[in-house]
Amino acid sequence: MLTKLKSLRIAVIDDWQSVAEQAADWSVLHPLGSVGFLHDYPAALESMVERLQSYDVICVMRERTKFDQALLSRLPQLKLLATSGMKNAAIDLAAAAQLGIQVCGTGGGHHSAAELTWALIMALPRNLVKEANDLQAGGWQVGLGSDLYGKTLGLLGLGKIGQRVASYARAFDMRVIAWSENLTAERAAQCGVTYVSKSALFQKSDILSVHLVLSDRSRNIVDAPSLALMKPSAYLINTSRGPLIDEAALLGVLRERTIAGAALDVFDQEPLAADHPFRTMDNVLATPHIGYVTQTDYGVFYRQMIEDILAWHDGQPLRVIN
Repeated sequence: MLTKLKSLRIAVIDDWQSVAEQAADWSVLHPLGSVGFLHDYPAALESMVERLQSYDVICVMRERTKFDQALLSRLPQLKLLATSGMKNAAIDLAAAAQLGIQVCGTGGGHHSAAELTWALIMALPRNLVKEANDLQAGGWQVGLGSDLYGKTLGLLGLGKIGQRVASYARAFDMRVIAWSENLTAERAAQCGVTYVSKSALFQKSDILSVHLVLSDRSRNIVDAPSLALMKPSAYLINTSRGPLIDEAALLGVLRERTIAGAALDVFDQEPLAADHPFRTMDNVLATPHIGYVTQTDYGVFYRQMIEDILAWHDGQPLRVIN
């Protein structure tokens, strides 16, 4: 905690849509100091140091700007990072703790991410984007979609979001199967889901949706051998984290059309490069990491970041992560 006599400099970054200022009442922080809203994308280290070195408190969106040892060690004023969510793999928590930087989080995100997942699950097999675009261009009925009824949804991960997606699938009379390294048959059954092996998950799923936390263990867990097990008619959905999937392997099966297609909201590098193949492939439905980008979630994120700052300033930090 900084002395209350010091006027804080607070930065709100990762505000790519320039909506943070309207999403919450930041005026409650004015007695503490000034609040600045920065709308830039992440940049090279020197640019980030120049941009952020004068701030005491920085509010960040989960896994946009990377706060590693190299950056944190060059931000001597920084004492508090307030992040959306209670996990942020872009923050080196050990380095932050060593440097005396508190990291606090927020709630929100589970409902909206599950809903986007389901929107993609519905849109991709029915060719909704292509049909809508063709209609606007003057066309009419350009292809045949496929149904969800009676199909098998595979869930790679059965946490909070995976469980919610499973409940949607049951409402559509789909069979739901799941696997993860820590999942048991008993736990799956409690969620109304059938536990299968990893290989069976990829072999049997008509739609396979990824819902894992990114870690060293889960990175590239969807690899070339796993993708090779999928049906030619199957679809892959990823609204979790890009590096869970071996991107080169996925590009290969999409180009060779050994799976029907993929819907992706997350990527290895974000924002996605302007010339990336995912932007133009006709069997890819790509969205710009909008799983938690809703009015409701942003309201929760920013209101709770403000709560985090006030509580930290009073010496009673909330939702401490490190």
